[in-house]
Amino acid sequence: MAAHEVVIVGGGPAGVSTALFLAHHRPALADRIVVLEKERYPRDKSCAGGLGERADRALSSIGVTIDVPSVVVHGISAAFQAGEVALREGNIGRVVRRAEFDRALALAARARGVRIVEGARVTGAALSEDGARVESSAGVFDGRVVVGADGVGSVVRRAMGLPFGKLRAQAVEVDTEPVAGDRARDLLHFEMRDRSFAGYLWDFPTLVDGRELVCRGAYVLHEGALGVARPAPDAERVLRSRLEALGLDPDRYRRKRFAERGLDRRAVIARPAALLVGEAAGIDPMLGEGIAQAIAYGALAGEYLAEKLEARDLGFHDWGRRVDRSLLGLDLRFRRRVMRAFYGAPRERVERYLLGEPSFLRFGVRHFAGRAQPARDALRAAATGALVAGRIGIERLVASLPPRARSAGSADGAPA
Repeated sequence: MAAHEVVIVGGGPAGVSTALFLAHHRPALADRIVVLEKERYPRDKSCAGGLGERADRALSSIGVTIDVPSVVVHGISAAFQAGEVALREGNIGRVVRRAEFDRALALAARARGVRIVEGARVTGAALSEDGARVESSAGVFDGRVVVGADGVGSVVRRAMGLPFGKLRAQAVEVDTEPVAGDRARDLLHFEMRDRSFAGYLWDFPTLVDGRELVCRGAYVLHEGALGVARPAPDAERVLRSRLEALGLDPDRYRRKRFAERGLDRRAVIARPAALLVGEAAGIDPMLGEGIAQAIAYGALAGEYLAEKLEARDLGFHDWGRRVDRSLLGLDLRFRRRVMRAFYGAPRERVERYLLGEPSFLRFGVRHFAGRAQPARDALRAAATGALVAGRIGIERLVASLPPRARSAGSADGAPA
């Protein structure tokens, strides 16, 4: 018999949330779940830190509250070539520092009986009829199941024989002091005036050791993500130009680079005894939102694993379908389709429409918060989506939402 029921590779939000939700659904298994984290908490992570309220609601549904220093945000602002818009919807979320958030999340899992091994850098994984064997700097871990929550460079994904994927992006960020012209600190700002690349720049309020700073970054999609031959510029060069335009010296700040993978609907994300969550599987390719989607993956995977372990059905042939048919999958599918229109040839027309009819943006802000969506707003957003995305069937996507999805924006596995 395997030493563990589930070996989870990766101690970030996706991996630890998977452990938390599995332990919630099957408390007797808690001490047979092990999470392998390659570093030691608290460790820094490259991430803008935007956390939608829907993620906190998902955790709250199983009695978990993560209390860390945060900047509460009430809305977004977006600057396009044709103008700028700001939308506020009350408390929609917060900006956290991953070093603090991930440590607190891990402590919550330990309090539920989950074993977390720090300093366990995974070097390989092997799958067999008997389960999975994971080799790490902290030893060998055998389990009936392995969950790959180890990010874009996933060792588990490689062990499953899966390709990297086409929906890729590069990002770079710095933390700077505020400057004149910054938006209010209760807004997440998206700078989209530069159409020379597919992507955007961001300014998010953040707290670093109690100091009120601004996390500024650039998100640049690879050319393959849109199926075009135009080479993508280097994200660091894009951010450097932005900082210089703000009167900031780019060389004064420590730059943090990272890559992201969007979920391809046709991609395989499971093998017998192994499945992927979070960025190891793929997240939002349009904006690169990660934390809330990682927690949604964990909520979905925890419930799924509880069912499969109980039934002794570890083939996981339907994991991809479970994700695709969930609210998380619907969200990712919607963003992936809209992305091609928004960053493609119709971009100018799309921007002008969004400025004149902000219902689509308002719908997105409420979704970020996990807020109930009035039916009339959902229909207006669907109409906008149909216009934005052309002949991609957005109307059918919205019409296919289950009743609970039309009335609430909660993360998968979490009640509204």
